Amino acid sequence: MSRVKLTDVTKQYDDVTAVDNMNLDLNDGEFICLVGPSGCGKSTTLETIAGLTKPTSGEILIGDREVTNLPPKDRGIAMVFQNIALFPHMDVYDNISFGLRLRSFPQDEMDERVEEAARIVRMEGMLDRMPSEMSGGQRQRVAIARAIVRDPEVFLMDEPLANLDAKLRVNMRTELQRLHKQLDTTIIYVTHNQAEAMTMSDRIAVLNKGELQQIAPPLTCYNQPANRFVAGFIGSPSMNFFDATVGDDTLDANGYSISFDATAIDGVASGDAVDVGIRPEDLYLTTNSAEARDPSATFAVETDVLEPMGDEIFVYLKPILDPDDGGEAADFEERQGLLMSVDPATDIGEDEDVEIVFDRAQIHLFDDRTGDAISHGVVADANVEAVDDGVQAD
Repeated sequence: MSRVKLTDVTKQYDDVTAVDNMNLDLNDGEFICLVGPSGCGKSTTLETIAGLTKPTSGEILIGDREVTNLPPKDRGIAMVFQNIALFPHMDVYDNISFGLRLRSFPQDEMDERVEEAARIVRMEGMLDRMPSEMSGGQRQRVAIARAIVRDPEVFLMDEPLANLDAKLRVNMRTELQRLHKQLDTTIIYVTHNQAEAMTMSDRIAVLNKGELQQIAPPLTCYNQPANRFVAGFIGSPSMNFFDATVGDDTLDANGYSISFDATAIDGVASGDAVDVGIRPEDLYLTTNSAEARDPSATFAVETDVLEPMGDEIFVYLKPILDPDDGGEAADFEERQGLLMSVDPATDIGEDEDVEIVFDRAQIHLFDDRTGDAISHGVVADANVEAVDDGVQAD
């Protein structure tokens, strides 16, 4: 196990800043996922930790050693890449032991390490197989075993499951969680897949445009996002957003007016513009409004498109506006459509007039200019404070 700490790490390529002033402090034995859209800097951050990329500025510590300028072989790390890259002419044993042979390990110790690594990844009895004789999941296990035999202080994984099919990815997620529990080693894992990040990690580090947006446990990022970017990125389907103006005791938008508790929201005044966010599962048909912790007033909407997903139905909604206010002529974007999730047994169809409520305890407010979170819930008992070190935003 080993702690990993990045202090003010920046990586620039000419006029492009891939990583901007990155500060991360990862605990011994922690499973951290770096997550974000393509080009956000997560792989570059991993490569600076690995020593494959030298940062433009900043400091990297692994354990008690500063490793900023050390080569990868001296950092005590092992890396698993997206492309499995096994030697096709070598069997499983030779692929796993390749790095040990380069370091002239004694044969007895090499055999012991390979057999233990094969046991951990459940490849016992398959050491004589060739890569062409194995499935994608088995080849990925060999790549992980090749990292395990090095007995590293830190595992670095760069989207290792991206090339596997959906079912195999789910199975391998479970295997990686079991591996982490068994080895109790620090793992830094890069992914753009939210399911991987939410299910496997102790904490998620959300990146955007090279900057750290938030580092916190998965459910904290989901329920108490530090800003609008995190709120929109974490969660599938994404959070609903619409613009609103703060009134004396209401949030007024085109088609919605939601009352709020003034004691629950700090830092806003009447007339301020805010972004309102609410997740699809926090909208309810009036017939189910008792399920909401704090239901709002009722709003008339029209169903648009339905997407049955098996365990739920996604219902796209558009408000029914007063024709005198130009509602009939307003397009879908101006009418600020919403996405709602309902039980698959719900009797609902397309182009129906229905009534919904918002769960006011689950409404998020964000600053219209900076995107920073203002409030998580607009009633007094809903706005839960984030843990002291759980939220980090620029």
